[in-house]
Amino acid sequence: MKKLVNYFSLTVAYVYWLLPSQVGVWSAKILAFLWADVFKIRRQVVFNNMDIAFPHVDVKTKQKWMRFSIYVLAKSLFDLLQVPFVNDKWIKKNVVFHGFDELDKHPGGVLFLCMHTASGDLTGAVISHEKKPISLITKRFKSPLLDEFWFALRRRCKMQFIDAHEKTNAFEILKALKTGRGVAFVLDQFMGKPYGIETEFFNKKTGTAYGLALFAQKTKKPVFPLYSYWDRNGRLNVCVKPAVDLSELVADDIDKNNVMITNRFNQEIEKIITEHPEHWMWVHKRWKVFE
Repeated sequence: MKKLVNYFSLTVAYVYWLLPSQVGVWSAKILAFLWADVFKIRRQVVFNNMDIAFPHVDVKTKQKWMRFSIYVLAKSLFDLLQVPFVNDKWIKKNVVFHGFDELDKHPGGVLFLCMHTASGDLTGAVISHEKKPISLITKRFKSPLLDEFWFALRRRCKMQFIDAHEKTNAFEILKALKTGRGVAFVLDQFMGKPYGIETEFFNKKTGTAYGLALFAQKTKKPVFPLYSYWDRNGRLNVCVKPAVDLSELVADDIDKNNVMITNRFNQEIEKIITEHPEHWMWVHKRWKVFE
């Protein structure tokens, strides 16, 4: 059955690749309209989240952010079908890189602080092809067929994947760093115990995964914030910010460090969301009660 799903996913991707690029854009717009304005799926969650992060922003602006954010999320479903066909020609035409000069100074393994902006899988495929191969720490779908459809497409690029809940993931992370890969941790979603710790995000308490803080301390590898957004010309802008300065946060207590460093990472994510609020995935219930 998995082989059939594999072939089916690649067939769908190939058919999509043959179509004009605007098909995906308009399909995403229609899906986003149905999602946000017809069925209103998690619409109130979006506004509740925005009220926490941007309490002084007017409702009209938040509605604009909400619609575009859901469009970006819908578009990422179609962008996934582009992943198997990422090549030099496509990147030259559709991608703009920012801040990679600093990353080039670190040819060895590095850590990436990531979040849900623009199209994550397409961004990872582009970076892995053009700049530095990435190993993404990711969850798996509970449905075996849906999981196979997703990963059949994801595996058709130079990006590799580490199961977030696999017992051997620590070994795989260290191996990836040793071979010069960039290991991507996605930190913008809620995480409770045992993988999360209580932190603050936009001045409100919540739970955040502490794995990146732990590996930053253990390996001493630089941590680069990494994100992407779509510009008005429809190009994918892939951005790397300077490595996060953690020198003043390192104490003797590793648990205390995990909290301080993870809060520092949250601050970096806050800055990026503030710069591109319409690109973040607001539909996620980020501020659950930590327990």
